[in-house]
Amino acid sequence: MEHQPAAGKVVSLSVHILDKTYQVACPENERAALIECADYLDKKMRKIRDSGKVVGMDRIAVMAALNITNDLLVQGQEQHSKDEIESRLRSLRLKLDAVLDDSSLEQ
Repeated sequence: MEHQPAAGKVVSLSVHILDKTYQVACPENERAALIECADYLDKKMRKIRDSGKVVGMDRIAVMAALNITNDLLVQGQEQHSKDEIESRLRSLRLKLDAVLDDSSLEQ
């Protein structure tokens, strides 16, 4: 869900997660994001429940939370690695440009 300053009216909506309905209040401009998050969580929890390895709503919720958190942490680490690679490539490109500029001056 996108973190923006609360703007406008707060609405109450029903979300359905693993056969239960929850009333949730959120800024009107975040309604679609909240629904998308609830749908995503519902799918994750159903997958865990349907595996048959975890029993009980609380345990399923905790496992889903751990899985989603792990996904986010891995994604963040991958982004950090990509940023680091891009930074190193920029640095190498600058060094290469400097070497090429020096060699063109010598000719």
